[in-house]
Amino acid sequence: MNKYLERLLNGLWKENPVLILMLGMCPALAVSTKASNGIGMGLSTLAVLVLSNLVISLLRKVIPDDVRLPAYIVIVASLVTVTELLIEAYLPSLYDALGIYIPLIVVNCIILGRAEAYANKATPGLAVMDGIGMGLGFTVALTLAGLIREVLGSGTAFGLQILPKSVEPIAIFVQPPGAFLVFALIIAIMNAIGIKTRQRQLVESGCDGNCAMCTSMCENPKTPVDEEAAK
Repeated sequence: MNKYLERLLNGLWKENPVLILMLGMCPALAVSTKASNGIGMGLSTLAVLVLSNLVISLLRKVIPDDVRLPAYIVIVASLVTVTELLIEAYLPSLYDALGIYIPLIVVNCIILGRAEAYANKATPGLAVMDGIGMGLGFTVALTLAGLIREVLGSGTAFGLQILPKSVEPIAIFVQPPGAFLVFALIIAIMNAIGIKTRQRQLVESGCDGNCAMCTSMCENPKTPVDEEAAK
């Protein structure tokens, strides 16, 4: 697979920042009461993430190791300030909905984490693709959770009424406990899919996954199956 495409898909599924790495949970839980809020927060974070990854990658050989974290924070804070002013000027309703969580993008674990773990070691092209992948993964997670919470808690989707007014919404889903319930459900489904995927990989490598009945292979670590699994 092309390494640029791999970085893009990595953030969407394999290392989704919210659903797999459990990063950025504070804004994810707080602003995902509506699908539109999830998209707005996700795209704002995506823009900052892509630009910060690009700048940090370009300056990776210039920034001294001793001050790299303060330097990252200054770069991210500058980009967040610009993003906040643009949202306030052109999307005032979104600005009011997201509130304090826009400036708090500065300390979002996803942005600082990708800067430290990847952007300062990668070329600008790969750093940008990593930022796009992680940003899209964050956006998808927030939008999906926001859509579920909005439908169940308000009977609407993107502000449009989709459930009959005779159906009583479940108010808990637009409250903080509802966020935990929805994200727990999504993560549980993803884990179940991951377990099945892992099982298929074992079968394709020649292993049925039944370690209790596989004593001969366990006693011989140099079998082809074990060597393939080690790779």
